[in-house]
Amino acid sequence: MLVLGIESSCDETAAAVVRDGREILSSVIASQIDMHRPWGGVVPELASREHLEKIDPIVNEALERAEVGLSDIDAIAVTQGPGLIGSLLVGVCYAKALAFSRGIPFVGVNHIEGHVFSVIFENPPIEYPALALIVSGGHTNIFHVPEAGSYKVVSRTRDDAAGEAFDKVSKMLELGYPGGPIIEKLAREGDASLVRFPQAKISDGRPDLSFSGLKTAVSRYIRENNIEQLRDGEQPSQAIKDLAASFQAAAVKALVGTMEKLAVELQPKTLIVAGGVACNLALQSAAEKASNKLGIPVYFPSKHLSTDNAAMIAAAGYFHFQKGSRGELAMTADVTMRLQNLDNEDDVLKKRKVRYRL
Repeated sequence: MLVLGIESSCDETAAAVVRDGREILSSVIASQIDMHRPWGGVVPELASREHLEKIDPIVNEALERAEVGLSDIDAIAVTQGPGLIGSLLVGVCYAKALAFSRGIPFVGVNHIEGHVFSVIFENPPIEYPALALIVSGGHTNIFHVPEAGSYKVVSRTRDDAAGEAFDKVSKMLELGYPGGPIIEKLAREGDASLVRFPQAKISDGRPDLSFSGLKTAVSRYIRENNIEQLRDGEQPSQAIKDLAASFQAAAVKALVGTMEKLAVELQPKTLIVAGGVACNLALQSAAEKASNKLGIPVYFPSKHLSTDNAAMIAAAGYFHFQKGSRGELAMTADVTMRLQNLDNEDDVLKKRKVRYRL
């Protein structure tokens, strides 16, 4: 079964052709980073206009690279949400029009579920139950996955997503956008033990995450230690490198520490770390250490599959097609689409009497 995947939830226009949910025949991504870099973040109106211009040639390129035509496509999977409304609508409307004109079945896919499926291409089959940390510029959640297609949120960020925190710290220092790769590069030459940034304490005891306090602590440290913003053409000082390393270490500790504590309670057979921040080597290293300590394998997607892409959407779509799901022409974009289809999200934790003070 050949599935054409289409992704346009934020600032990447992507299309892919995937066979039987596991074999990538083509994957094409048009990034908008250069367009948004001067603004220090994604400008929604600019993003949606760029999607309109790029989506048709990107889909055609994906078909050409896969050496197939639309007549060979058995189904279309498109990101329905969450994301930016203008960006999502471009992909959804294009997919529906293509499906209607060609008589091809289609299905809407949750973007976050796509990230969960991004690990299936280059790793052994997932054993369930699994625990999935999805961490990117727009999302930071941990899901309990008792079986394929079933999800329950067991941890979430109370404020910023982790990737967003990286971007904002980078902006504080005028390092550039996107902040994640820049912070990671500088951190390699810094001393992560130099600054002891605090870990968030959630007052109600839930194993949730928070990065607003960490950002405030970084901002205060910059001010109190007179660390100047980087000027054009200037090389980062050692103080900036140490700050980057210390911030990254604090963020990674919060993410992996929370995942590890939940793994102890929920006893998954597989750990998944996916999303744009999953290609951070410090995060991967910490997750692998936790994996070895717990005796549970951890799977990551490759760098190409960590950022937003259409192959993961096609893989998730294939799963739903196999389950009999089909989209209707009345389907539209859903910016608040949630990935949780089990009962109350607290049930898993309450049944195991989990009480955390992180």
